[in-house]
Amino acid sequence: MSETIARAASSAPVPILGGLSAIAERYDLILCDVWGVLHDGTRAHMGAGEALIRFRTLPEDGRRRRVILVSNAPRPWAGVRTILDGYGVPREAYDAILTSGDLTRRLIAEHPGERIHHLGPERDATIFDGLDIRLVAAGEADRVVCTGLFDDTTETADDYRETLAGFRARNVPMICANPDLVVEREKKLIPCAGLIAQAYAEIGGAVTYAGKPYRPVYEAALAMAAELDGGSAPDVARVLAVGDALRTDIAGAAAYGIPNLLVARGIHAEELGVLAEHDTLGEVSEWLARQEVRPDAVIERLVW
Repeated sequence: MSETIARAASSAPVPILGGLSAIAERYDLILCDVWGVLHDGTRAHMGAGEALIRFRTLPEDGRRRRVILVSNAPRPWAGVRTILDGYGVPREAYDAILTSGDLTRRLIAEHPGERIHHLGPERDATIFDGLDIRLVAAGEADRVVCTGLFDDTTETADDYRETLAGFRARNVPMICANPDLVVEREKKLIPCAGLIAQAYAEIGGAVTYAGKPYRPVYEAALAMAAELDGGSAPDVARVLAVGDALRTDIAGAAAYGIPNLLVARGIHAEELGVLAEHDTLGEVSEWLARQEVRPDAVIERLVW
């Protein structure tokens, strides 16, 4: 692509969709984010599950339509399914779930017998179930696995500076089990493990990230799709990534060459002027022009 064409493409208006149905027939597989798209941390978003069900029941175009939920949740997929059940997200809306917790477990399994320090709340401890490791105090660790803040309602990354400095002094590598910086909960932005990992990297700590926007999660999701169909993965041009975060969902998909759709009513809701329920999505081109990555399309909320 010439520089002139590239500039023209980057300045072209990003379409705003009224519903997923406008583009659904182009795709065989949807890689759908969970938090911010299907629910807000307390309840399901109305219409999102139904939209995915409608997609899955479209007539086949060479292969069956599939939905894989791809989440940066720092816990195994079964725990995410339990949460979705509790929020009322129908299981008929998806074929499989892949989490950054699943990828973290694979990374940990590459180092059997290691002494691991869990930096994060006890609710995420299932990430270690069945693994050949020893959970130890911070000062004894060969590796630290960060799943989040102990109290994400009051703490910030600054509360962990001293702990991180201790790890850095001993060159302890970190696995970040949730690369998200923030998530939306009841229309508030809540800090995630990605903020702690970012702070550790800033002081020279070695960090391996499990999840979006990094390439391995897309490789794993496409491999999962191939396994579901007992054949090869769909061409990336026939895959749609749906998410509410430019930094992870959209940037990661774009880097992999996957078409993508930004859900406005998520972590960018306040910036886009749709924080209140009665707000409607207006012009987004000016806001997008200030961002480092542009989605292929925008939708106010995931609906059919």
